[in-house]
Amino acid sequence: MAERKITSLDVARKAGVSQSAVSRVFTPGASASPKTIEKVRRIADELGYRPNTLARAMVTGKSRIIGLVVAYLDNQFYPVALERLSRALQARGYHVLIFLAANSTDDVGPVMEELVDYKVDGIVTASVAMTNSLANLCETAGIPVVMFNRGQDDDRLSEVTSDNVAGGRNVANFLVAGGHKQIAHIAGWQKASTGRDRARGFIDGLLGQGIEPVAVVDGAYDRDTAAALTRELFGKPDHPDAVFVGNDHMAFAVMDTLRFELGFSVPEDVSVVGYDDVPIACWPAYDLTTIRQPVNRMVEATVETLIDRIEGAQGPRQTLIPGPLIIRGSARKPKGFST
Repeated sequence: MAERKITSLDVARKAGVSQSAVSRVFTPGASASPKTIEKVRRIADELGYRPNTLARAMVTGKSRIIGLVVAYLDNQFYPVALERLSRALQARGYHVLIFLAANSTDDVGPVMEELVDYKVDGIVTASVAMTNSLANLCETAGIPVVMFNRGQDDDRLSEVTSDNVAGGRNVANFLVAGGHKQIAHIAGWQKASTGRDRARGFIDGLLGQGIEPVAVVDGAYDRDTAAALTRELFGKPDHPDAVFVGNDHMAFAVMDTLRFELGFSVPEDVSVVGYDDVPIACWPAYDLTTIRQPVNRMVEATVETLIDRIEGAQGPRQTLIPGPLIIRGSARKPKGFST
């Protein structure tokens, strides 16, 4: 016969405390004295007791679970961001469920519906689009959503992004200060706010100095697409002398294609600038000049926004966090340039 399951009542009896005291010890944020916590946890370990999280969720209406939905793990920025998001949420007493989805709303829809069925307390989406119907679903279920590194024109949704427009403008100023005249942009996916905003800031920055980009093409945040566009742009005599690439993931493909397929020297023949500052960007093989996404500040703002929403302390809000231009060796360095 199976052994009888140890309950909180068993722990309470042996520890000489009330059952509610045991519950408080195992409830994040609940009040209990250090002496009670030490005693209850020691007795629980001796008896092999583990709290039933699902049962508590049914009683309290709070699962202490956050759903993380991500669609773009190829980009090295997202594994770093997701790890830090997960650790930050766990430090606040939340469990994390990670779901993978495509940018297609046909694929995102079932994932979001499943998260609602799990009765999660909140949802963070990373590089995922939300339709109006999905926003309605979450609002009806009372589940707050924070969009990480993606924005959307919907007052019900909170968002945390770097200042993509300012970042694009910074790159334009840097390249013009470096004496470049023939400047191209391999943009991020234009159905994503990040791709559109970086392109807008970059183009406006160039036009403000009387320069029109020689080409603006959609790289779709895809390495193979970026490589193909590089062959097209630089496979002719009047090629650009500089290119701003919508993220580092694509910029690495651009640099590899320029150097190892087309025989260009970077930055002597072509300056290359990316966006994100993922760990590989500082490797000597790339030494990529790029806009740094302030991932720690973005994670902190995301967690604070989500918990404020869960606790009803504040409504939806949009947060823009500026990121610096990190100057390395993949682009010509203007003398005395200041970001």
